[in-house]
Amino acid sequence: MQNIETYDFSGKKALIRVDFNVPLDENFNITDDTRMRAALPTIQKVLKEGGAAIIMSHLGRPKGVEEKFSLKPLVNHLSELLGGTKVIIAPDCVGEDVKKMADALQPGEVLLLENLRYHGEEKKGDVAFAEQLSQLGDCWVNDAFGTAHRAHASTAVIAQFFPEAKMFGTLVTSEVNSLDKVVATPARPFTAIMGGAKVSSKITIIENMLDKVDNLIIGGGMIFTFVKAMGGNVGSSLCEDDYLEMARNIIEKAKEKGVNLVIASDCVAADSFSNDANTEIVSSGEIKDGWMGLDVGPDTIAEFKKVIGNSKTILWNGPAGVFEMENFAAGTKAIGEAVVEATKNGAFSLVGGGDSVAAVNKFDIAKDVSYISTAGGALLEYLEGKELPGIAAVRQ
Repeated sequence: MQNIETYDFSGKKALIRVDFNVPLDENFNITDDTRMRAALPTIQKVLKEGGAAIIMSHLGRPKGVEEKFSLKPLVNHLSELLGGTKVIIAPDCVGEDVKKMADALQPGEVLLLENLRYHGEEKKGDVAFAEQLSQLGDCWVNDAFGTAHRAHASTAVIAQFFPEAKMFGTLVTSEVNSLDKVVATPARPFTAIMGGAKVSSKITIIENMLDKVDNLIIGGGMIFTFVKAMGGNVGSSLCEDDYLEMARNIIEKAKEKGVNLVIASDCVAADSFSNDANTEIVSSGEIKDGWMGLDVGPDTIAEFKKVIGNSKTILWNGPAGVFEMENFAAGTKAIGEAVVEATKNGAFSLVGGGDSVAAVNKFDIAKDVSYISTAGGALLEYLEGKELPGIAAVRQ
């Protein structure tokens, strides 16, 4: 397997799959360029070493060619991020005109291909389409961890056309290395913090983590499915009755495996889903009818902090409560502070998942954790123990 650190890009056209699926406002202005910034080290390395970069990505979910999903609004900002390097936009991602543009590309130049998903063959993983893409470059670099769980033409199928010149970009390398520190070779004690609204969306991860962790902290709305499964009264709290038996099974499995399962003992209950609601701190299993738990309580926060503080590896995926509302943010903020403190004391901490990343940004602690994963679905599937097509395609 080639390595981006040792590969010689001089005089080469590097076909780089990135994840530029960035949010745009109604005027097509980029509202968050995190994913673009994440790809910069790989692009800059190619250019610095005398190569040319051919960048390919999807944007949104277009049905055929839709102008609102064009990558054109990204051109000027990408040029700025690259220190003023001119970025040329192709009229398509395949075809005779695009091939001519790629062939004419000189060292140090950047060609941005148009939205890959303008072609249905991309999502279908069409081999002929992947081959057309492959003809544009001399090597293929996968730097799109966010799409690595998809067996699409540009994320996996294309690898077969670069048997000796396929590699991970800097971002994917750091994502995989950081995740492996958590999943494959964690320092002990290893604590996973699983939050968020629903057990159903995290069930496979939770089950997989039971074979790996020493402590499993359950936070967010999913708390109340566990509490109800243990016979508690959860009032109007979010609860998935279809998963009560599953929750009981997880509790039993944790006991069998010697995993310390930490479920909130108290919570901040509210009489409505509003920052201005009346609130009271109650036992998680003694919520009044018509009331709902929207954050963890002080006893739970103290227990969470104690467990996190004694950890050497920490995975945080999902908030403890409705942190977007100031009156229900204390639990999530406390987790963040505890993770930062443990990191300062030598623990390796990985934060992943949209809500968790939003939380560390809100509380301005992103720089104080070990690693923040940019991925969504790919991260979850990796934690579930699944093989990601975009990773396997390079490793094979």
